[in-house]
Amino acid sequence: MPIPEDVTGDEIDKSVRQELMSLPKTLADDVAKNLVMVAKLLDDEPERAYEYSRVALRLASRVAAVREAAGFASYAVAKYSEALAEFRAARRMTGTVDLWPVMADCERGMGRPERALAMAGEPEVQKLDRAGQVEMRLVAAGARRDMGQADAAVVTLQSPELASQSVQPWTARLRYAYADALLAVGRESEAREWFAKALEADQGGTTDASDRLAELDGVEFVDALAPEELEESEESEQVGDEIDDESADEDEPKDQPKDEPKGEANGS
Repeated sequence: MPIPEDVTGDEIDKSVRQELMSLPKTLADDVAKNLVMVAKLLDDEPERAYEYSRVALRLASRVAAVREAAGFASYAVAKYSEALAEFRAARRMTGTVDLWPVMADCERGMGRPERALAMAGEPEVQKLDRAGQVEMRLVAAGARRDMGQADAAVVTLQSPELASQSVQPWTARLRYAYADALLAVGRESEAREWFAKALEADQGGTTDASDRLAELDGVEFVDALAPEELEESEESEQVGDEIDDESADEDEPKDQPKDEPKGEANGS
């Protein structure tokens, strides 16, 4: 896979660079550059990010950061079984529980919501930080909905984090998920209230809360003219301009040069 000249590998996190120090320098640099490409492309071009992650994996499969990056790249392209295997490998290498929520979500992606729900009740959840516990709650609520337990999904999302007025990186997504769960059980007025709260907290535009609010309010954004009508209008304007040009040519004296002022042509 090609690496742009401006990618040096130094862009990666210091902790990842520390892990790569176990490799020969040239190899470590190559792996670092591929990991940088994974991070750069993951959101907008996940398929390409996945390809770079496979290169890094072939080069350094015994580095936890590489396994984790490969896991997220696989997750982004919905290769959930592959992602779960990589996350499990990374967890074995590090001994941490940080990946527990996304591992549970992989179970959901593989059509096993009951396993995701079981993971939500494991002791590992108590070892997660606050952000991780919120993520686990979101996964558990999604699993409930997968299993047709819409009312239970609403209850699952009710938590001190949801009630808090403090805005955290996960606040908008939590409020949005709660609004969506409320809407699924027919509590439309409450859902609208929580979509509005999600929008207030969504400083980075991570949700489409504004679109959902507009939908609930019956607002529909459409072009003033349909594409075919716009094309016809432009053609009509073009024909009109041509007619105007022809009319101007007919009105102009035949014996007068078009590119000279009339005064000069008459010798004045």
